[in-house]
Amino acid sequence: MSSHVIAICVLALMFIVATAMPINMGVIAFVGAFLVGTLIAGMETKAIMSGYPAELFLTLVGITFLFAQAQNNGTIDWLVRLAVRAVGGRIAAIPWVMFAITALLTSVGAVSPAAVAIIAPIALGFAAKYKINPLMMGLLVIHGAQGGGFSPISIYGGITNKVVMEAGLPISPLTTAFTSLGVNLAVSVLLFFAFGGAKLMRQQVPKAERSGKGLPVSPFGPPVAVAAQGPQIYGDAENESASEERLTKERSSAAVGAVSATGSGSAAGHAGVDLNEGPTFHQMFTVVGLIALAVLTLLYKLDIGFVAITIGLLISILSPQVQKRAIGQVSWPEIMLIVGVSTYVGVMQKMGTITWVGDSAASLASPLTVALLLLFVGAIVSAFASSTAVLGSLIPLAVPFLASGTGVDPIGFIAAMAVASTIVDVSPFSTNGALVLASAQHIDRDVFLRQLMIYGGIVTLVAPLVLWVLFVVF
Repeated sequence: MSSHVIAICVLALMFIVATAMPINMGVIAFVGAFLVGTLIAGMETKAIMSGYPAELFLTLVGITFLFAQAQNNGTIDWLVRLAVRAVGGRIAAIPWVMFAITALLTSVGAVSPAAVAIIAPIALGFAAKYKINPLMMGLLVIHGAQGGGFSPISIYGGITNKVVMEAGLPISPLTTAFTSLGVNLAVSVLLFFAFGGAKLMRQQVPKAERSGKGLPVSPFGPPVAVAAQGPQIYGDAENESASEERLTKERSSAAVGAVSATGSGSAAGHAGVDLNEGPTFHQMFTVVGLIALAVLTLLYKLDIGFVAITIGLLISILSPQVQKRAIGQVSWPEIMLIVGVSTYVGVMQKMGTITWVGDSAASLASPLTVALLLLFVGAIVSAFASSTAVLGSLIPLAVPFLASGTGVDPIGFIAAMAVASTIVDVSPFSTNGALVLASAQHIDRDVFLRQLMIYGGIVTLVAPLVLWVLFVVF
């Protein structure tokens, strides 16, 4: 067995182990890079570590740190309430508000699972109150997150564009971004009308709630920060920052609702919020910072990681205690996964495995068939594993195939691969699907799980074929 085949088998084994066991794939990938690099390729440690994506690491840390602060000081909650007030009494517009907010969050740099974790509980709370189909609401949240996920300053977009640029292939970041948005928006429109959207268009929010007072923003009470995802290395920072967050959000999260009994006999708290309350100084400063992030990175081409950390530092100076919690909320598991897989792919590149795979694929009779197979591999693997890991590993495998003059348009194929590898995150086995399942209220979770599984299976089988026809064949 050649060293190239061994390296590919180890990559496949990583996906299998990470899917079957609750082990971060990044940890497995670092070990794989060490073992394959030293034992199979005879590489030194310095050569193995040369594939470590330091720039991408900085980007991920900076973006997730900034958005953790935006969540903790109530900025995200305020923006959500502002958007909900804009729809007036139109119930049918609520799912689209949730779609737009998650798309906006991911488009300016939020990690997709983080955006879904923020919005899904709010969206499913609205679904329970206003009798909106929870499956439709949950799917629109996920498709919204994926729709905005490939903007030039997003995490997915950054990974994809970096890989393609380093390969010297023609690239169109906006093509990938608008392809993802267009496909997810089209699917969402179909879902909206398939699950009762036409009926919702004839319904209105009760007049007593249209003024903004008493409108439930979160079904779990006043807005609270997302639980820390990383280790709390600052001792009592959790308690200190929680108190600080309550102070910074005092005006925007004043509760005027009460606990009411549900049909099953349990109680669920609904926070009533006066939507006429303006934002706090911290929230306005954070919004200005997010706008500055987009302007400085898009117009002035500054490094997004350094800019995000700089803005995060300025926010930290205003609320030092909130910063302590935000450090723990940086998406360390996702960062470990991405940089681990990227390091392993770097080992494969130095071994020549990437070129070998591309040359082998190019030698097949039908390049279009190869392109279709790659799209199916991306979709199926991503349905059970991390989309970021798939983007970081499969796109490099396809680069030599695209560069070998097969006639397949690289721009169209990359856009198709990007969408095929992320649109399947509706699967309950993916992080986004699991978050929606966990956020559903007052429904049979077993039935909801089966619905997500069926829909996820349909998308996994149909999406690659449709994308192949639209963006590769034509």
